[in-house]
Amino acid sequence: MESIYLTEEHSLLRNSVRKFVEAEITPHIEEWEEKGEIPRALFSKVGELGYFGIRYPAEYGGSEADFFSTIVLCEELGRSQSLGVANSLITHSEMAAHFINVHATPAQKEAYLVPAITGEKILCLGITEPNAGSDVASIETTAIREGDEYVINGSKMFITNGSFADAIVLAVRTGKGGRHRDISVLLFDTDTSGFSGSKIKKIGHHVSGTSALAFEDCRIPADRLLGEEGQGFYAIMNTFQAERLVVSAYSLGAAQKVYEDAQQYAKDRVAFGRPISKFQVVAHKLADMGIDLEASRQLLYHASWLFQEGKDYRKEVAMIKVFAARVHHHLADEALQIH
Repeated sequence: MESIYLTEEHSLLRNSVRKFVEAEITPHIEEWEEKGEIPRALFSKVGELGYFGIRYPAEYGGSEADFFSTIVLCEELGRSQSLGVANSLITHSEMAAHFINVHATPAQKEAYLVPAITGEKILCLGITEPNAGSDVASIETTAIREGDEYVINGSKMFITNGSFADAIVLAVRTGKGGRHRDISVLLFDTDTSGFSGSKIKKIGHHVSGTSALAFEDCRIPADRLLGEEGQGFYAIMNTFQAERLVVSAYSLGAAQKVYEDAQQYAKDRVAFGRPISKFQVVAHKLADMGIDLEASRQLLYHASWLFQEGKDYRKEVAMIKVFAARVHHHLADEALQIH
């Protein structure tokens, strides 16, 4: 499909990722879902192909491609027929690694971003808590400075990759002066003494390692601080915007696959002597699905262009975050009716 936003390079990338997804992910979805986990080898394979480092600096193993390359990657991962897999891979590379790329020191990037890009070190994002989700200013997990260490106590909830991550980009409260001014972000290794995690049972996304995490007197070096102490709230809110775009992209990719499958089924399924796609009610459903899909794509690409160009894109990001999820849900329901 031609687009003012995409180039031939993006098309080549799309074809490459699609072939990888069809060969290395989709055939194994049922097996992984039953086991409730993704093999670590998948992260290594994705890293070897350079997909984790698409938009990161070459000095740390990245390709320095544009943001639309990331959007294409996320769309194609969404087509895998497992949003659990897409969510896990994207949380690792486009959320946790993105935060490190933006806020870490060169030494921290060498220690965490480089192995994240290769797939050697798996990352997760530790923000949500039992009493604080999108309300980041209400987090209660504390990190008290004692000499050259932080002592961490508290809990996190619904953490993607939490059951198998090697490191957490962890939001903590480092002071008592204010809701927004005393939040900081730390790099936390999951082999730290006092840390524990337990996988949460869910009705879907079984492979994404969604977990409850606990921190009991966990001590980490003070040089694991990401950015400035007390400025974590603002850093988190700024990086949330790009995260909403990549989640919208894999929702769009999943919706596109649903639409294509519904079209094909309607062409193949014969009732009363003709394909059901020839019946007006089904044709109208497919037409409306196509309209919603294209509207979602154009809003996503416009918001992504605003982000890439450094323009104010907050309104458009808020819109596509809602609209892409709504379209994905609606198309899945309509496809189910067609089937």
